[in-house]
Amino acid sequence: MPQLLDLMRVLEAAAPLAYQESYDNAGLQCGDPQMEIRGVLITLDCTPAVVDEAVRRGCNVVVAHHPLIFKPLKRLTGANEVEQTLLKAIKNEVALYAAHTNLDNVAHGVNRKLADKLGLQSGRILDPKPGLLAKLITYVPATHTPAVLAALYAAGAGQIGQYSGCSFRSEGTFTFTPGVGTTPFLGTPGQPHTGPEERVEVLLPLHRQRPALAALRAAHPYEEVAYELIKLENTHQDVGSGFVGELPEALSPAEFRQRLRAALGVPVVKYTDFERPIKKVAICGGSGAFLIGKARGAGADAYVTGDLKYHEYFGAEGRLMLCDVGHFESEQFTGELFQDLLAANFGSTFAVLIAQTLTNPVRYDF
Repeated sequence: MPQLLDLMRVLEAAAPLAYQESYDNAGLQCGDPQMEIRGVLITLDCTPAVVDEAVRRGCNVVVAHHPLIFKPLKRLTGANEVEQTLLKAIKNEVALYAAHTNLDNVAHGVNRKLADKLGLQSGRILDPKPGLLAKLITYVPATHTPAVLAALYAAGAGQIGQYSGCSFRSEGTFTFTPGVGTTPFLGTPGQPHTGPEERVEVLLPLHRQRPALAALRAAHPYEEVAYELIKLENTHQDVGSGFVGELPEALSPAEFRQRLRAALGVPVVKYTDFERPIKKVAICGGSGAFLIGKARGAGADAYVTGDLKYHEYFGAEGRLMLCDVGHFESEQFTGELFQDLLAANFGSTFAVLIAQTLTNPVRYDF
């Protein structure tokens, strides 16, 4: 049977922990990485009732979007719901794992799922993150360049948007003197050596530098591998906050709000007045007030998110329609992401179930 560690590798390949926000606490919350998985229960929030459901349905792993342990715990006595949930999970040997802002921030994550539900096309990340990329430069004999590049690609280098296997090569001349006691691939110890070489350049996510450098050393023929790793300020177009795309056809504001209610199954949409047609739409699952300015700057006609406060609605400035559909409602399809990802990687090895327990604490009275 697959182990919890196998599940973690799959989830973290899709939503690397390096992409979570600094305030977040995604990853394994409790459990033994070596434990065998009997079943996985997927939920937006982990509560005592969710752990009970996991036990009842034969699942020993709960995968949640929101981390149960968000703030540091000073004691574990069952004094509040977080501690009660954790104690119940430990007692029943149920592991808890969370993929939160790291899943929000990838191009195929929470916001893309919401965009698909709304039928948005030609989408992109609304606020791409800078400082997550590096340029790796190395120098290789031309006979070994294909093998070195293949190893780097396999380690996660050379990906630019939807293009893979991206690199740049240029020819040059190297000079070195092997030291006494060395066994050089080219040249003779103690004698200067000069010859042709290729300079190879690839883009690399910073969090993949360790496996990439290990792959480089394993594939390179030299004893001493020369390389340069340069951190870039380029934005990572596949990592960042929010999403923006276009509707297949423009809708009136009233028609768009009706589309929201139908697509998300929400009873209420809080919104600001807007009279122009809605074509370009920005979205952010969860609490997205911090992206109102980015939505305006992107030329969005509407911005869909949750948890907006009274004064934040003034941020529309008459330039777009703000739509608050609720925090839970904007992230309710996250379970489908988890389920599809785990099913694709583990098949029928173990059950992957969506929790039936409703964890949304908000109720509406009409």
